[in-house]
Amino acid sequence: MLNREFKGFIQHLPIISDQRLAEEMMVSCMILDDSSVIRKVARRIIEDHGCRVVDAADGHEALQICRLNMPDVIVIDWIMPGMDGLEFIIEFKRLFGEHCSDTSLVYCTHKMDVPAMAKAKRAGATHFFMKPFDKQSLTKKLSEIGVNSIDKAA
Repeated sequence: MLNREFKGFIQHLPIISDQRLAEEMMVSCMILDDSSVIRKVARRIIEDHGCRVVDAADGHEALQICRLNMPDVIVIDWIMPGMDGLEFIIEFKRLFGEHCSDTSLVYCTHKMDVPAMAKAKRAGATHFFMKPFDKQSLTKKLSEIGVNSIDKAA
């Protein structure tokens, strides 16, 4: 009797494809940069590293994406019109607080500005990355963060 009920229950479960399951297990990364070229190059590198990637051209768009689906890693440009990287981190932490504690915030800058980096760290940046970047330096940073494979459980 129990076995028949279990089989009936199983028949009503939605079928999840292997590809969808694999995508759900992939680390998600958002690229926040006002430069479409930087977003395109970073997307290609990060996808090749085995991550799902979304991108945003400004902080407001990035916050909307986070409301819908919180990424595991956010790569944040330092200087952007409207809302700069530091302002984004402050607003991100204000809006999501403890609900974003597992999200790595990678603050990208083109110069070693220690006071600005200290402000970003106090605001919640978890990692720093220097521009310009190439495939080797970006994948190395992802590995340092712990993004070593396609799967979150790895």
